[in-house]
Amino acid sequence: MLPLVLSYLPTQGYVPPTIDDAHPPDIIPWMADYGTGFGKQMVMIILSIILIWAFFGLAMRKPSLVPGRLQWIAESGYAFVRNGMGRDILGENHFRQWVPLLFATFFFVLLNNLFGAIPVLQLPSFSHAGAAYAIAIIMYIVWIGVGLRHHGIKYFKLAVVPQGVPGWILPLLVPLEIISNFIVRPLTHSLRLMATMLAGHMIIMLAGSGAEYLITQTDSVFNAGLGVGVIIGSVALYFLELLIMVLQAFVFTLLTALYIQGAIAAQPGPAAEPSATVAA
Repeated sequence: MLPLVLSYLPTQGYVPPTIDDAHPPDIIPWMADYGTGFGKQMVMIILSIILIWAFFGLAMRKPSLVPGRLQWIAESGYAFVRNGMGRDILGENHFRQWVPLLFATFFFVLLNNLFGAIPVLQLPSFSHAGAAYAIAIIMYIVWIGVGLRHHGIKYFKLAVVPQGVPGWILPLLVPLEIISNFIVRPLTHSLRLMATMLAGHMIIMLAGSGAEYLITQTDSVFNAGLGVGVIIGSVALYFLELLIMVLQAFVFTLLTALYIQGAIAAQPGPAAEPSATVAA
């Protein structure tokens, strides 16, 4: 619907937003290139840490057997991560030590995604590739470290040589496993999050700028009506974006749990990419 409406925009005068418009300039630039300094997204990442610490600290300051509203929300969020992504993926024997990491990861990614739906802030932190790469590299180091701790240097062999496979096919299969496990996996872990957040942000920007131009910069009543229609349609896009923000926080944390479980098992396959439905 949105592309069809925006196709009616006059070709002269309208300048669509670009990726550069999606990210404000750095507050403290360190280098000439954008994104190398201290910018709004770094401010929001710091703010997210403070907000998460403050909320859960306040909610659990005086825990009671009959929880109040804040305590119930905090405990429900913890239980969701602990049971749905910790115990179910890592198993009863391993999940407890990883609950803090999964808990922090889920709410950190979730809040930074939701910043894109909050007026004034209105910028998902992970719409910038640097932030997505950084958190994916942290998880990459974690699950490789888990594999080394459980299996030693032999982990690298266990991770890329499937059991029960005929020896003649290993020269073909092992390079594919190396690429899949140690190169493609961290790239998709980060780019899935970044691309989804950036795409949603750009769609909202395009809808807003297109509606503003149709209503205020053209003299056509028809175009103004299209602009109002775009605004109405943007409400549905807004709620769809909210759903995607929550889903991507879940997917990123779920994949982290899967990769850790795969490092513990040290077999190609247990930590394979989830189904298309989950990864969407």
